[in-house]
Amino acid sequence: MNPLESQLSYAFGDTIPAAGKRHEIAPGVYWLRMGLPFALDHINLWLLRDGEGWTIVDCGIANDATRDAWETVFANELEGLPVTRVIATHCHPDHVGLADWLCSRWNVPLWMSTGEYGFARMMSGSLPGVDGTAMLPHFQRHGLTDEAMLEKLQGRKSYYPTLVPAVPASYRRVQDGQVLNIGGHGWQVITGFGHAPEHVSLYCEHLKILISGDMVLPRISTNVSVFAVEPEANPVQLYLDSLGKYDGLPDDTLVLPSHGKPFRGLHTRIGQLRDHHRERLDEVVAACATPQSAADIVPVMFRRPLDAHQLTFAMGEALAHLHKLWFDGILERTTDSAGRIRFHRT
Repeated sequence: MNPLESQLSYAFGDTIPAAGKRHEIAPGVYWLRMGLPFALDHINLWLLRDGEGWTIVDCGIANDATRDAWETVFANELEGLPVTRVIATHCHPDHVGLADWLCSRWNVPLWMSTGEYGFARMMSGSLPGVDGTAMLPHFQRHGLTDEAMLEKLQGRKSYYPTLVPAVPASYRRVQDGQVLNIGGHGWQVITGFGHAPEHVSLYCEHLKILISGDMVLPRISTNVSVFAVEPEANPVQLYLDSLGKYDGLPDDTLVLPSHGKPFRGLHTRIGQLRDHHRERLDEVVAACATPQSAADIVPVMFRRPLDAHQLTFAMGEALAHLHKLWFDGILERTTDSAGRIRFHRT
């Protein structure tokens, strides 16, 4: 356990639910874990007892292994009761990939924020600007020239629809401050930005439980990226501002993250995340004593070999930190005759 992680308290120790099995977090709140075919190899999903049925929070990606795990849950873990609602915290494939299948399987609605639902529909439909083909020129403008890597990225142009082949054609809107009645408890919607368009976390005051999604993770920092569809975005600032929305929650809140294990120490972890971004920003400023592209900054921020999947996040995150410093007036941005963008200290 690293020194930062040791400052947190893991409520269930090293316990991890087996695929297709539930683990009780609190009365009526259960933890599921399903696999992912990435370096980040799992996602946590949540089952909430909801009257004479169940609410599912997050879905997993659309593949046979995840469907099979869900079928095992349905057969053995629902106590003979139906699923009555599916909530997706945000539009990323591991969270919404099987939403259409789950909603069709149980004939129930998908609950989601408008920003997340809209982006999921756009990306699943490969609309121009959010499809994979928009990624290459975006990264090339920001200094990516490695032909072998560009070729690998070219092969990912239909990546999102392979993991999210469909999104339900209608949905129920959730929005910031709304309180959802789930199982006789109020769960307050807390929206967050920077990681996704309108990410939804859920806080139950009675249980002192926060389903944090990807906004607060115990071991890794949440990815914040600038994407081709919003090339002038400032997601680091949005993310740091969003963390402030959890400042009023009790320090003994039990945090249920999408990756890693349930923990206590919310405010400690938020402080660590703020420090992390401050340190990365300092590194980027130092590097920009001479003009740097986002591709130049990737090895400054990520000191390990990256595959194509990881590079897409690393490029987006490097650019996000450059953008915050540019918006803050600490860096200037220039574009050369070839259209490549670089940043340097003012």
